Amino acid sequence: MINTIIFDFGDVFINLEKEASIQAFKKLGLSGPNEDLLKINDLFEKGKISEMQFIETFFKYIPNATVHDIRHAWNASIGEFPLHRLEFLQMLCTRYRLFLLTNTDSIHISRFEHKVGMSFYSDFYRCFEKVYYSYEMGMRKPDPEIFNTLIRKHDLSPKRTLFVDDKKSNTDVAESLGLHVWNLQVGTDDVVNLFEQKHLPF
Repeated sequence: MINTIIFDFGDVFINLEKEASIQAFKKLGLSGPNEDLLKINDLFEKGKISEMQFIETFFKYIPNATVHDIRHAWNASIGEFPLHRLEFLQMLCTRYRLFLLTNTDSIHISRFEHKVGMSFYSDFYRCFEKVYYSYEMGMRKPDPEIFNTLIRKHDLSPKRTLFVDDKKSNTDVAESLGLHVWNLQVGTDDVVNLFEQKHLPF
């Protein structure tokens, strides 16, 4: 019997508009992500570099952009957080131990909190026993150690824990560690239909 659920955040609770961010950067003169920027994003999501070090990397490719321009384009990916998902979570937290585990950065979290407001994000955070952001942990999914950290810290039983994430690379690693998984399909699945997924061991 499942007694614990670990959730991803982006495209599970909050909608991500990745194309909007790509288009915003194109308007600034950046044709798209490149190897350098992807590497820097990885470091930023692990908290290994500062916000300004991350932003300054973009100046190599779009030298006429301002800090505000880059932050705005980066945050264009932060979409809506439907209220019905928060209400579902509030029901769920009375029945299960819940954790949030997400690859993210300080810019995106600041934008999320500003966008939804203190009352909403406080209600959201309150549903979880603990919220884990990759940039605060110094590691990111799908590194097995990020899952093992939660398991050790909170004395979780993998066979009684469900991990929900939209990226198969993440659910594959979680499954290899003995957790039950749901690889949520963005655009098809909604987290509120958790109990309707017949393959889940509830």
